[in-house]
Amino acid sequence: MRVLVTGAAGFIGSNFCHHLVEHTDYEVIGLDALTYSANLASLIGLPSNRFTFIEGDIRDGSLVDSLVEDVDLVVHFAAESHNDNSLLNPEVFISTNVWGTFTILESVRKYNVRLHHISTDEVFGDLPLKTSGKFTEGTPYNPSSPYSSSKASSDLLVRAWVRSFGVRATISNCSNNYGPRQHVEKFIPRQITQVLQGEKPKLYGSGQNVRDWIHVDDHSDALMAVIHRGKSGETYLIGTSGERSNLEVIEIILELMGKPKNWFDHVRDRPGHDLRYAIDNSKIRTELKWNKQGVDFIDGIRSTIAWYSENASWWTESKTVVEKKYLSVENDQVT
Repeated sequence: MRVLVTGAAGFIGSNFCHHLVEHTDYEVIGLDALTYSANLASLIGLPSNRFTFIEGDIRDGSLVDSLVEDVDLVVHFAAESHNDNSLLNPEVFISTNVWGTFTILESVRKYNVRLHHISTDEVFGDLPLKTSGKFTEGTPYNPSSPYSSSKASSDLLVRAWVRSFGVRATISNCSNNYGPRQHVEKFIPRQITQVLQGEKPKLYGSGQNVRDWIHVDDHSDALMAVIHRGKSGETYLIGTSGERSNLEVIEIILELMGKPKNWFDHVRDRPGHDLRYAIDNSKIRTELKWNKQGVDFIDGIRSTIAWYSENASWWTESKTVVEKKYLSVENDQVT
């Protein structure tokens, strides 16, 4: 099998490329525009006889066509994905996430190639704190940011192309990922690298917002279940029951890194900050028999800290840019 992975130099995409090479005999073609959040170093170690990298934009129809016509499967990760950035510059999110997905859909339609579309639980909006409710595949979409709105739009395009044109496609909506090779603008690596540089982590608001965390390796494993056993036209929610408040996550990071639990600064909360995400993964477990227990969160954070500690050259330059940007935004001033 030949697989095209879009967004291959990004966090989840690059980890998935490594997973494919390690666990299958597939030939992998990675496509990435190499925007600020991508890093070619994330693809180091992939063998040249199994992996080919192409620099290019998913909105380039001619390029996408030339790649899709020679593959058996497209796994579509490529997206702008940072909520804070979507508040500052929504246009690029609409262009990449909506128009880019449209371009992919038209290409797989033309060449009758199977597509798996990667999405997020943020399309569902948020849940109340201190409740037991969880997102399911039937939860109505209620996105609250330009980012989540653009991903909701791309999901709906995929569903429409399945129904209207017979495109063979599946969708997965995953909870918050963490692990190695994640850009330092994201919550967990930002806090880890703050401590590594001798700076206090920063916590939005009270920190009571809850996220359902999944290690990126578990996400890759679940995707293989969807790719191999998923039914075209179906959506599958991916999570491992990893609910933690942002405050709890920071406290765990600080404790594992030898700092007091209260060694952080509160900053003004982000506009429209979702309260709680939680995934009901019953469908993927029952229908696709995905029964992985998942990486223990404490162990996963410990190994993630070790990775960033050992790979400072991978993130130092990006960290400087990220922190300058945050300092220039009013909602990231210490309160």
